[in-house]
Amino acid sequence: MRLVLPNPGLDLRIPSYEDLDRMDKEEDDRPKWDNKTQYILTCVGFCIGLGNVWRFPYLCQSHGGGAFLIPYLILMVLEGMPLLLLEFAIGQRLRKGSVGVWRSINPYLTGVGIASMLVSLLVGLYYNTLVAWIIWYLFNSFQNPLPWTQCPLNENGTGFVPECQQSSTVDYYFYRVTLNSTTSIADSGGINWPIVLCLLTAWTIVAICCIRGISTAGKAVYVTAILPYIVLGIFLIRGLTLKGAMSGLKFLFTPDVNELIKPSTWLDAGAQVFYAFGLGWGGLISFSSYNPVHNNCVQDAVILSVVTSLTSVYAATVTYSIIGFRATEKYDTCISDLGLSTLFGNIEGVVVPLKDLNVFPKNWPHEVLTGLTCATAFIICLLFAQNSGLYWVTLFDNFAGSVPLLTIGLFEMIAVVYIYGIDRFNEDFEFMVGYKPSIFWQISWRFTSPLIVLVILVFYLVTQVQEALTYSVWDPDSEKFPSLASVPYPSWIYVIIFLLAGVPSLAVPVYALCRFVFVCCTKKNE
Repeated sequence: MRLVLPNPGLDLRIPSYEDLDRMDKEEDDRPKWDNKTQYILTCVGFCIGLGNVWRFPYLCQSHGGGAFLIPYLILMVLEGMPLLLLEFAIGQRLRKGSVGVWRSINPYLTGVGIASMLVSLLVGLYYNTLVAWIIWYLFNSFQNPLPWTQCPLNENGTGFVPECQQSSTVDYYFYRVTLNSTTSIADSGGINWPIVLCLLTAWTIVAICCIRGISTAGKAVYVTAILPYIVLGIFLIRGLTLKGAMSGLKFLFTPDVNELIKPSTWLDAGAQVFYAFGLGWGGLISFSSYNPVHNNCVQDAVILSVVTSLTSVYAATVTYSIIGFRATEKYDTCISDLGLSTLFGNIEGVVVPLKDLNVFPKNWPHEVLTGLTCATAFIICLLFAQNSGLYWVTLFDNFAGSVPLLTIGLFEMIAVVYIYGIDRFNEDFEFMVGYKPSIFWQISWRFTSPLIVLVILVFYLVTQVQEALTYSVWDPDSEKFPSLASVPYPSWIYVIIFLLAGVPSLAVPVYALCRFVFVCCTKKNE
C-alpha cells in the first residue's frame, strides 16, 4: 500500500496524453528548441557557473583537497541525479514553467514555484554584479601595460602606494581601484559610478536575451556555453607553465582521509550538488517544458550530470595550478572571491514564473514584463554598487542559495511522490520515454534522496546556529594585512539573513496556509 495524499481535480489541471501528442504535432504559441544540442548547451550554460568555477575549488581547499571529491561524487549520484531527472521529467510532462508546474499538481504547492522564483531573483542579482565586474575588467584590459600589472605612484610621485606594495598589484587593483572597498559592511562609502554603468550594461544584455526568448538565446549558447571551456583551457595551459603549479595540483588530488569523518565535509558536498546542478532554481523545469513530449529525459540527466561533474574537476584543476603558483611565489595562499556564471537561466526562472502568477495584466506584452523585471533588478543591484558592495555580494552568496535550495528540493520530491503520485509519475515516464524508471530511480525518489536532503538541511541549520557569523574585509590597518581580516557581522544583519534565507524557505508553507484560510473564508461566505 502506497501513501498518496488526496488531490482532487488533478486530472482537470494537467493535459492528457492525447492533448500532449496533439500539442507536440501542432504548431502552438509555446516556443520549442531547434535541436537537442541547443537544449543541452542551454542547460550546461545554466548549471555551470559560479558553483563549479569558484565554490567547488574553494570547498576542495577547505576539506582536504581530493577528499572532498569522494562525498561530492557519491552525493551527486544519490542526491543530484534523481532530483535532476525529476525536474526534467515533470517539466516535460506538464509543459509549464516552475510556478505553473507545481500549481497544476496542487494549488497549495504554488509556493514551491514562488520560492524558486525568489531564489533565482536573489542569486541573479549578485551573479549579474559579477558580470558587471567582468565588464569593467574587459573595458580596462584594452591598455598596455594592463593597469593591474604595476603599483600606482603615491601622491608625491616619489614612490609606489604602500598599500599596493604590501599586498599585490592584482589585489590592490580589485579591492581599491575597481571596488574601492570600505572596511565594513555597515559603511556604504557611497556609490561607485563606474560599476553602476557596468551594471546597466549587464542588465541591458539580460533584458535583450530574455525578450528574444529561446529563439535567440538558444542560438547564443553555441558561443556562451562553449567559450568558457576554451578560456579555461587557455588558463590551464598557462597555469601549468608557472612555477609551483604541480604543488597546487598535488594538493587537489591528494585526499586527506581524515576529512571524510567530518560531518561538515558531507554537508558542504550535499549543498554543492544543488549549486552545481542548478537544482531548485526552476530554470531546468522551464527549459525542459520546451522539449518534445517524447524526449529522452533520462539521457539528458545523465549527460548533464557527467558534464557538470567533469567541469567542476576541470575548473578546480585550472584554479589550483594558479593557486600553486601563488603559494610558491608568496608563502600565503590567496583565494579570490571572484566567479563567473551564466545568468540568462536565472532570470528566465524569474520571468517565466511571473507570467504564471498572473500578477500583471494579461494584456501586457512579454517585452514590457521583462523590461520591468530587469529595471527593478538593476535598481536593487545598486546595493552592490556601493563601496561596501563586495561584502553584500558575499552575504547574498552565503545565504540566498543554501537553505532555500535544500528546502525547495525536499518539497519537490515530496510533491511528486506523495501528492502527484509516484504511480502516475511512473506512467507519465513510460509514456514520454518508452519505459518505466529503473529500481534505482524508484528507491532514490521515494526514500534515499529525500532522506539525504533532510539530513543535510537539519545538520546545516544546526551548524549555522552554533557558529559565529563573520565575513572577510580588506583593511590595510589590520594586523593580518595583506590577508583579509575576519570580522563579525553587525547585529542588524540577521534581519537581512532572514530575508535572504528564511523568506524563500517559508514561501511554501506560508502560501499553503494563506490559501487554506482564503478557501475556508470563501466557503463560509457562500
